[in-house]
Amino acid sequence: MKPKKTRNEADGHEGKPVSASQSEMNEIVLPAQTNPLGKLLGGHVMHLVDMAAAMAAHRHSGSYVVTASVDYIDFRNPVGLGEIVILKSQVNRVFHTSLEVGVEVYSENVLTGERKHTTSAFVTFVAIDEHTRKPKPVPPLIVKTDEEKRRFEDAGKRREVRLALRYGKK
Repeated sequence: MKPKKTRNEADGHEGKPVSASQSEMNEIVLPAQTNPLGKLLGGHVMHLVDMAAAMAAHRHSGSYVVTASVDYIDFRNPVGLGEIVILKSQVNRVFHTSLEVGVEVYSENVLTGERKHTTSAFVTFVAIDEHTRKPKPVPPLIVKTDEEKRRFEDAGKRREVRLALRYGKK
């Protein structure tokens, strides 16, 4: 017996593995990006998170994407002046026209090599057709590892909460 096709597979989209979306970006923290304490501004971290997440969403969807929601952002440790900020992103789950991307941010001390996990975030994007500018279907996500499966399930739970809050449904 063949497994039931997902809506996207029925639309002719082949799935892509999580690894196809994985993205990483690095940046050194300069004085103009810091607060009076010499720490990277939270708003700048949020900007970088959105950019790193968009890269993963673009890679998976093969299309333009727009940010629809930031469900969660947690600042754990500050990033200091002169440190390298490292952002890692990947698609956690695909819905029909939207997808959730997880982003982890790390700081690296250039003198000692010490790395700290500084920020985590979940960002939802909607894929946009380049001609109609309307939402378009996204290829399904192929999850393989236990960690990918856990992220997939957790993303579904976050979506339920997000939609309940947005539309007042329980």
